[in-house]
Amino acid sequence: MDLRGRVPRGVRGLLRGPRRLLAAGAALVVLAGAGTWTAAAASGDPDPVHRTDQVLAVDGVRLDTSWFTAGAPGRRPAVLLGHGFGGSKDDVRQQAEDLARDGYAVLTWSARGFGRSSGEIGLNDPRGEIADVRALIDWLARQPQVRLDKPGDPRVGVAGASYGGATALLAAGHDQRVDAIAPAITYWNLADALFPGGVFKKLWTGVFFSTGGGCAKFEPELCRMYQRVAETGRPDAEARRLLEQRSPSAVAGRIKVPTLLVQGQSDSLFPLGQADAAARAIRANGAPVDVDWIAGGHDGGDLEAGRVQGRVTAWFDRYLKGGKSTATGPAFRVTRTGGVDSTDGTAQLRGASGDTYPGLHGSPRAIPLTGGPQRVDNPAGASPPAVSALPGLGGGTGLAQLSSLGLGVSLDFPGQYAAFESAPLTRDLTITGSPTATVHLTSTSDDTVLFGKVYDVGPGAARPVLPAQLVAPVRVEGARRGKDVTLTLPAIDHEVQRGHRLRLVLASTDLAYASPAAPATYTVSLKSDLSVPTAPGVTTAATPLPSWVWWLPLAGAVAALALLLTARRPTSAPAPDPALADVPLQITGLSKKYARGQSYSVRELSFRVDKGQVLGLLGPNGAGKTTTLRMLMGLIRPDGGEIRVFGHAIRPGAPVLSRVGAFVEGAGFLPHLSGRENLELYWRATGRPPGDAHLDEALEIAGLGGALDRAVRTYSQGMRQRLAIAQAMLGLPDLLILDEPTNGLDPPQIREMREVMTRYAAAGRTVIVSSHLLAEVEQTCTHLVVMDRGRLVQAGEVAEITGSGDTLLVGTAAPVQDVLVEKVAALPGVASAVRADTGLLVRLGAEGTAQALVAELVRLDVPVTSVGPHRRLEDAFLTLIGGSA
Repeated sequence: MDLRGRVPRGVRGLLRGPRRLLAAGAALVVLAGAGTWTAAAASGDPDPVHRTDQVLAVDGVRLDTSWFTAGAPGRRPAVLLGHGFGGSKDDVRQQAEDLARDGYAVLTWSARGFGRSSGEIGLNDPRGEIADVRALIDWLARQPQVRLDKPGDPRVGVAGASYGGATALLAAGHDQRVDAIAPAITYWNLADALFPGGVFKKLWTGVFFSTGGGCAKFEPELCRMYQRVAETGRPDAEARRLLEQRSPSAVAGRIKVPTLLVQGQSDSLFPLGQADAAARAIRANGAPVDVDWIAGGHDGGDLEAGRVQGRVTAWFDRYLKGGKSTATGPAFRVTRTGGVDSTDGTAQLRGASGDTYPGLHGSPRAIPLTGGPQRVDNPAGASPPAVSALPGLGGGTGLAQLSSLGLGVSLDFPGQYAAFESAPLTRDLTITGSPTATVHLTSTSDDTVLFGKVYDVGPGAARPVLPAQLVAPVRVEGARRGKDVTLTLPAIDHEVQRGHRLRLVLASTDLAYASPAAPATYTVSLKSDLSVPTAPGVTTAATPLPSWVWWLPLAGAVAALALLLTARRPTSAPAPDPALADVPLQITGLSKKYARGQSYSVRELSFRVDKGQVLGLLGPNGAGKTTTLRMLMGLIRPDGGEIRVFGHAIRPGAPVLSRVGAFVEGAGFLPHLSGRENLELYWRATGRPPGDAHLDEALEIAGLGGALDRAVRTYSQGMRQRLAIAQAMLGLPDLLILDEPTNGLDPPQIREMREVMTRYAAAGRTVIVSSHLLAEVEQTCTHLVVMDRGRLVQAGEVAEITGSGDTLLVGTAAPVQDVLVEKVAALPGVASAVRADTGLLVRLGAEGTAQALVAELVRLDVPVTSVGPHRRLEDAFLTLIGGSA
C-alpha cells in the first residue's frame, strides 16, 4: 500500500489508439514468477486448483497477478476478476478458485497503486487501469489453457465488485473482445455518484482518497481536483469532466455484451440509480441485461456472497461456455427483509422477482401530502448537520439494513427542515424505485442546497424510519424570486404497512455532504403529490414452511416421553448463577470448531477474571484469542462450554452485554466532526438515555483534554486510539475488552495508554487486553492467560508466571545448535526447550527437576555456565508456547 512509484505522463499516454494497443501487447512481459501453488480440493472435488503468481510489466507498470486453473488440460473460457477499492488480488482468491473448479481459467491482479502493484491510482483511467486490462486480455490470448474465438481474441468475461465492477463495465466498452460481464455494487457515472445533484459527497469522497493511501498515491490531476473541491465544498465543471472520463457512462454506446448488474440497496455511495442508468443504456444497445438488487452494499448489510457467486457462475456458463439451457435467474430480482430470526438475531431475507426489469418509475401511485409553506434555516457553517448514512460506521450489519427492521440513526434538527405528511395508508404499499415530488422554493441566497428524503412513519410514538438511510441532494441556483423544483428521491424497495404515513422531508444540511457555509433562509411549499413507483409484476416467493413444522410434533412427543421417564424439566437458557454474580468473567470448557468442523480454533478453554484485574490475553497467531473475544462479546456462538459474565450466560443479544464495552482495532470516526461530537453521535445510535453515557467520566479517564473539541482529522494516532477507548468506556461498562489498543503508537503514546487502562481498573472495574507487546503487557497487566493452538497453556498472576519455578534459563558459553536443542526438548521430564539470547529456556514437565536436567545437559556436552529461573515475560511466553510463535 506504500508503493509510490509514479508512471511518467508520456508512458501513461502510450495506449490511446488502435496502433498503440499492439504496442501495449508487446510491452506486457513477465518480470518475475513467484511460484506455483496447488490449492487443496474441496470435499468431493477430485481436481485441485493450481495457482501461479507472477509480476507482469505493462507499459512500465508492475502488475501483481495470480493465474488459476483446474481440471484436465485443454482450452476453456477465461475470467478476469477485479478487486474493490483499497484491496488487492488476494481479496478475490476464493472466488477465483471456485470459478477455476467450475471450468474457467481465472486471472486476478492488483490494480495500479494497490497491493504489490506499482503506479498511481487513476480511478479506472482509460489510459491507465483500463489499458492494463486490455494488455491482460492480450496475455490471456497467448495462454494454451484459454479458448480463442479467433487468434488474439480469447473467450473472456470480466467480473468484480465496486472498483472492480466499474473495471468490468469499462473493459467491455474499451475492448470488443470482452464477451460477458458481471459488475457488482458499482458506479455508472462517477461524477453523479460523488457529486449527486451538484452537491459534494464529502465523507465518501474523503474515504476514497484516504483508503487509497492519501492524495499522493493518485494521479496528480485527481489529487488537485479533490483538494480543490474539498476546499470549496462545491464541484466544478472540470471536476465533473475528469470523473466522467473515467466512468462507464463515457462509453455507454459501446457496451454490447450480456451484463448481469448486481447492486446494493444498503449503499449511499453507489445507490440503485447507478445500476438503473447502466441497465437502460446497455439494454438500448441490444444486449441481454439482468438486474439483481441485493440486501447489502457499501453501507453494510448482507452481500449475499454465496447466492451472487452462484448467479455469476451461471451467467458465465450461459454466455461464455455457451450453455443455452443454463438458467441464469430472473430478469429482475430484489432481496426483501422479512423480520428477524429469533434464534440468532439476523435479518431474514426473501427474494422477489419479475420477468422484466421495472425501472425506477414504474406504475406510479399518487400519495397526497399536507402541509403549508414552511421556513427552513441553513445554519452558519452548515452546523449542526442532519444525519442519514454514516460512511465507515455501517459495520457488518449495516445501518441501512437496520432501517428495514424499524431501527436507524437518522436525525433532523428543528428549524432546519420542512415536512409534509400523508394520511394513514388504507392498504399496504411496496415502494420499488424512486419517488418524485415538486416543491416551490424561495431562498435568501443565490446558492441553495436541499436534501430530500421520505420517512415511513408508524402509528403512535414509533420512531420514523428512513428506508436504507438514503437522501437525495439537489443544488438550486437563482431561487431568490422563487422556483419550482422537481425532486427525484432515492431509489428504494420498501414496504409501508397499512396505517403508516409517508413523510417528505426537505433538510438544509446532511452530515455526509457539503452544504453552503453562509447562513440563509429558505421557504418551501408543496406543488404536487408524492408520486410513488410500484412494481406489481414483481412478486415475492412464498416462504416455504420451515422444517420444524414437520419435525416439531414428533420431537415434542419424544420430549414429552423423556420428561415422563426422567421427571426433568428442560430450560431454554441457563439460569443466572448467584455464586458468580460478582465475577466479571467465568469461562468453562469453551470450544469452537473451524467452519468445516474438522479442527478446533478454541478447545476446552477455562479461566476466571475477578474485579479490579487487568488481564492480558496472550498467544501466537492462530492461538484462538480473537475467536475467544468474539464469543465473549456474543458475536459468535461456541460449540461447547459456556461463558458467564456476572453470572449470566452469554448469548447473542444477551442483556448482560450492556455491562461490556469493547474496542476493536481500527475504530472508525467521522473526520470532520470533533471527538465529542463523534462520541455523542455513537451513543445516540445505541438508543440509550444520554445520562447513562457518563461521557465526562469516560473522557476524564481517556485524558483527551482540550483536543476533544477539535476535528478528529487533526488527531494524532495516539489521540485517535484514546478516543476509541473513550468510546468503548461510554456507559462505564464493568468489563472492558481491548484488542491491540497500542497498535501504531510510539513509546510515549503507549505509556499514556497504559495509564488509561490502569485508571479504569482502579475503580474496581475489569479490563481484558489482547496484545502482542509482551513488555507492555508485563508492565500493565496484573494477570495473564496464555493460549496456544486453542488451548489454555497457563493462567495466573504476572509475577507468578514470569517467576514460575518450572521454567529455567540455562546460560551457555556458546550458542546451542538446533540438533542439540531438539535433543534437550526430547529429554525425560522436559516439556519444551527453545533457544534464548544467552542459552536455552527449558520448561520442566511434572516429573522434571533442575538437578536431573543439569545432569542430562552435561551428558549431552551442552556448555552450561548457569541455571536459574527466568524473569522476563517474553522468556516465559516463548517457553510456554514451545516456539509456536
